[in-house]
Amino acid sequence: MRSVNYISTKIFTPEELQLQLNRWRLINKKIVFTNGVFDILHEGHIASLSDAASYGDILIVGVNADASVKRLKGESRPVNNEHSRAILLASLIMTDAVILFEDDTPLNLIKSIMPDVLVKGGDYTVEQIAGAKEVLANGGEVKIVPILQGFSTTSIIEKMKK
Repeated sequence: MRSVNYISTKIFTPEELQLQLNRWRLINKKIVFTNGVFDILHEGHIASLSDAASYGDILIVGVNADASVKRLKGESRPVNNEHSRAILLASLIMTDAVILFEDDTPLNLIKSIMPDVLVKGGDYTVEQIAGAKEVLANGGEVKIVPILQGFSTTSIIEKMKK
């Protein structure tokens, strides 16, 4: 069992992540990137993250920062702050790195990481995925993983309100 202190070492700043990416690439690791809000972690998130991790050696998870979530989802969100969401994601066995991003889309982050594989959930098409064009132009792949039906943060919030 790893120390709980290890979890926070999986949360990176952009500068730290660039250094770590260089290390992983030196040893020929296949880098996978996915992103989301991950406001209330649920079984659907775990399924999508597990699927994403299966496409390579290293899974990097981009997480919308609080200000970004408010712009995208409304003033009542996020339910859990960015630090809490990052810690939960970093504690997962399939996650190798977590990075917060302030923009509404992860396009700039994807351009800086330039993963070998970009993964999003099945509610997207390749044309709708931020960074897909850039990853494909760089020789990478874009994968769309199925959404586990019956699980969503919005439905959890609605159920809690009843």
